[in-house]
Amino acid sequence: MIEMPAERMAAAMGAEIIGRGPGGFPALASIDSREIAGHELFFGLIGANDDGGRFAAKALEDGAWGVVVGPDWKDELSGAEGWIFVADDPLLSLQMLARAWRRELGATVIGITGSVGKTSVKDITRSLLPGTVHASRENFNTEIGLPLTILAAPAGTETLVLEMAMRGAGQIRELTEIAEPDIGVITNVGPVHVELLGSIEAVAAAKAELIGGIVPGGTLVVPVEAGYLEPHLGELPGLVRFGSGGDIDAVEIRPAERGTAVVVSTGAGTEEFEFPFTESHNVTNALAAIGAGLASGATLGELSVRTSSIKFSALRGEHIELEPGVLVVNDCYNANPLSMRAALEYLGGLEDRPRKIAVLGLMAELGPDQDRFHREIGEFARDSGIDLLIAVGPVAEGYGPDHTVDSPEAAAELLGSLLSPGDAVLVKGSRSAGLEAVAARLIVDASDTGTVA
Repeated sequence: MIEMPAERMAAAMGAEIIGRGPGGFPALASIDSREIAGHELFFGLIGANDDGGRFAAKALEDGAWGVVVGPDWKDELSGAEGWIFVADDPLLSLQMLARAWRRELGATVIGITGSVGKTSVKDITRSLLPGTVHASRENFNTEIGLPLTILAAPAGTETLVLEMAMRGAGQIRELTEIAEPDIGVITNVGPVHVELLGSIEAVAAAKAELIGGIVPGGTLVVPVEAGYLEPHLGELPGLVRFGSGGDIDAVEIRPAERGTAVVVSTGAGTEEFEFPFTESHNVTNALAAIGAGLASGATLGELSVRTSSIKFSALRGEHIELEPGVLVVNDCYNANPLSMRAALEYLGGLEDRPRKIAVLGLMAELGPDQDRFHREIGEFARDSGIDLLIAVGPVAEGYGPDHTVDSPEAAAELLGSLLSPGDAVLVKGSRSAGLEAVAARLIVDASDTGTVA
């Protein structure tokens, strides 16, 4: 609930009140009139081809607490029941209100970005932190999703964990101006969005915008091997490095009953964590999360006792067991050379699986070196012990696969004819490849035959 009086909301949003509604406060902010259930503050965003203000009257009829619309709807909504705010740019008003609510909450804000792993680091951080924590859900990490996340945080929230996406220069800066993070985490920098930005150096500069957005006296958490990010770090105060030899280091890693036991060493001492995963890249993600947790004021002990609550967002390394003993690793939310290597390395390391199969879609937005990146990943797959490689789509043919199919549905059909007991299957590609349909089809087929574990 956004516990601010309407007049203060209007001031924060730079909006004019032209209609007054009931008392109380809005439950949350919404930009989709179809999701109005009652007591929301609906923002009619103005797009290139449409104006959400045309849905404002319907939102009020469906029980919205109030609406924020552009000037074109001022006359139409005069006399409507509910709080009516008019602003030149409803998106900017959404962002300004989110910043005001962030300040009202007084919560510690952790902003997380990076080429790979930012969602997993967000998921682990959210789970490990004690107290009342509110975090971005799914892909609520843009100039629209991030303010919606903040405005969904209830009063009393102690920590906000916010994922920050980037597709171009200036976008991380825009998100930091809304969130005003106390702690920033940059997981890594790699060849992601190169097609849009032109070079990995430009990607690093865009990610580094987070540094300038951290509040004075805040903390930045980065890898020991920062790579292309290094020139942007300088002699920053409040810099914490995670990884081998860093401030947050895994000095012992061994298998555990429910995943992986990791002895973590920091300037605050050592502590053993038992994580519910086995992937080495998630151990690295956990070190970043621990760095953020310590920077927020939590102790190693407080963080270590909460590992059982770790749950990853959908389509990110999800493990699905099908009978007879077939493992599907559903990691198809997105893909780039860094995340592909990590996933293939994990698949190849499953020593108890007699055969490893990778179903790979394209890696998007890699720019002029696209062919080289796909070829190198195909070679890495073979070197990692992948026995069978299935490519989905013409670009993915650059992996040098054993089979090429033209659609996820065709990939699922082919897999159905190839799978044997004990196989491990990785399904991974950029979001545009739509490979979630592969795992979904396998699950449906297995359910129909009663073979889902």
